[in-house]
Amino acid sequence: MIGTAHEYELLIQECHLDTFGHVNNAVYLQLFEQARWALITSNGYGLDEVHRRKVGPTILEIHVRFSRELKNRQNITIKTWLESYQGKTGKLVQQMIDEAGKVCCEAVFTMALFDLTARKLILPTPEWLQAMGITAEDLTAAG
Repeated sequence: MIGTAHEYELLIQECHLDTFGHVNNAVYLQLFEQARWALITSNGYGLDEVHRRKVGPTILEIHVRFSRELKNRQNITIKTWLESYQGKTGKLVQQMIDEAGKVCCEAVFTMALFDLTARKLILPTPEWLQAMGITAEDLTAAG
């Protein structure tokens, strides 16, 4: 882990459920995205900043593992942390954790910073690293 984990708490609601009464598989990705935006917005890189800089995050690949079902009105915490960042791409890990501390779902995202004008991936900027809660020194120390 590079830096520290960001925690985002939420309550599972009826709109998150499928016909089996647990969270729909596609909703997990929406909730993970909600937590990622909370992380970068809290660090000064929200949607307004993406539009102003014309540079923002993009997801290149996702690996998801569902371990336990999440049901209506459960309180959960989504933990988010940067596992690695090499060149233009990083590995971001997110876990949905129930009130008993058990991991219900884990996803590993391959992500990058995307230049909206040039339409290409770019190296992480200092502002982007700050949005992720790390510094260039953290990356160097992580090797």
